[in-house]
Amino acid sequence: MLRNGKVVTTWNTDAYGYQDDAKSLYQSHPWVLAVRPDGTAFGVLADTTYRCEIDLTKNISFTAEGASYPVIIIERSNPMDVVKELAELTGKIPMPPRWAIGYHQCRYSYFPEVRVAEVARNFRERKIPCDTIWLDIDYMDKFKCFTFNKDYFPDPKLTNKSLGSWGFNTVWMIDPGIKAEKGYFVYDQLMAGNNAVLKKDGSAYQGDVWPGACVFPDFTRVETRTWWAGVMGKFVKDNQIGGIWNDMNEPAVFNVKSKTMPEDNVHRPDADILGRPDADASHARFHNVYGMFMVRSTYEGIEGTKSGKRPFVLSRANFIGGQRYAATWTGDNSANWYHLETSIPMVLNLSLSGQPFNGPDIGGFAGNGDGDLFGRWMGFGAMLPFARGHTAKENINKEPWEFGPEVEKTCRQALERRYRLLPYYYTLFWEAHSTGAPICRPVFFADPKDPALRAEDDAFLVGGDLLVAPQVVPDRSRVVALPKAPGNLSWREIDFGDADNKELPKLYLRPGAIVATGLTYEDPDHKDTSKLVVPVSTVLPLSQIELLINLDADGKA
Repeated sequence: MLRNGKVVTTWNTDAYGYQDDAKSLYQSHPWVLAVRPDGTAFGVLADTTYRCEIDLTKNISFTAEGASYPVIIIERSNPMDVVKELAELTGKIPMPPRWAIGYHQCRYSYFPEVRVAEVARNFRERKIPCDTIWLDIDYMDKFKCFTFNKDYFPDPKLTNKSLGSWGFNTVWMIDPGIKAEKGYFVYDQLMAGNNAVLKKDGSAYQGDVWPGACVFPDFTRVETRTWWAGVMGKFVKDNQIGGIWNDMNEPAVFNVKSKTMPEDNVHRPDADILGRPDADASHARFHNVYGMFMVRSTYEGIEGTKSGKRPFVLSRANFIGGQRYAATWTGDNSANWYHLETSIPMVLNLSLSGQPFNGPDIGGFAGNGDGDLFGRWMGFGAMLPFARGHTAKENINKEPWEFGPEVEKTCRQALERRYRLLPYYYTLFWEAHSTGAPICRPVFFADPKDPALRAEDDAFLVGGDLLVAPQVVPDRSRVVALPKAPGNLSWREIDFGDADNKELPKLYLRPGAIVATGLTYEDPDHKDTSKLVVPVSTVLPLSQIELLINLDADGKA
């Protein structure tokens, strides 16, 4: 998490299987948070959407292409107040639907619908908490967005209603690449409305993605966003879809060295976005915000259905400020111990950049991994703001039960911890929505003046009261630096009855803290009041609240 000595480039990049030497990833946050030895802090924001190099080898240096730009400096007495002020500038997350705070199960891809039902049934029969099942591009007809393969999903609305009866929501993928095929209604509407990104010569740009040759909506135009929102809203409403996943929206383009569209492509942005009438409208300027404008339109489309339900959107590409419209994940990671370990500082860095609703692909997207890796990853991944298991198409099955009974037990216990803590997580999401406070925080936030905590990124805080201390190496040899409390009191270890499971992280409660947990009745009719269990879905009401209390030096909390 310490970025001193690093040089990175803000240029949204399809970075499959990225390593530590990657100069750019999926999102662009031209922002540096600095903390002084005395715990005071400042932040520096380069207000540019162009490709920008951030050089921290000596000082804080931004070098950007394009026009000159403002640099904004936030000076505060502590790092939390700096991050909150960043949220005042760039926006806060909308309050998510409650189900989105639960566990999500995904893979590339679940199909046909009987396979989706099988996964859902296993979660319920095995009593493993889960709220959401995700549908990747194979649900589509030849990868064409807003369509369904009728052999796999003959009645998507019925599929969603059936899953809903079990307490599941679904999230369906929609990419920006629209197949260039006359007679395909989305393409026809896009072209009729003059909604495509253009080449320098004024013709519609085409690039290869999953369906083959595609055109790309120009989301910088209000006309395009309005059209897209209408198509999206109808898709969601007609099929009773819970949420939308916008992937490949850097935008990713196949068969070209740059992995994206040409920088001299032309956008036609709204006047308030363009600025001066003679300002640059090239893709070089708008590349980093393409994904953000896409999820803005997606979010507005779901909101426009007026269903009374809170929208949920997940985006791979984004820009600082895009948290107003979409959650995110850390991209196409790999099933190895390096990516397990690095997922924690990645979540923390996103959290410190104004995006509190984020997490990694638990278990790793690329490659198989093994049961030891999966169980350990789920152990702490279940405690991160966005908790989703995911894997690629060619891999083995990675549902929690696929690695045998011991790993299944670990996954169940890990997810039961999260669901037991739902009242606390819900409060933290409300705080992030209201104040911009991150949900996951670096351990040094507990005491910004303690230099021993600055480099600790194998552990993390959930809110201000709970510390999660995993073992991120196979031999469990890491020693986590714990913060000291006033009066030399210790953070108290919490035991939910699973402390004998060494694959699970240790949980600690801050002195002076009270954390609420909840249980529900085991029987669905809630008649047997003697049997209280951890809920397996956020749909189930909490029947009993239990408080975890750790008194401070004055005997108070």
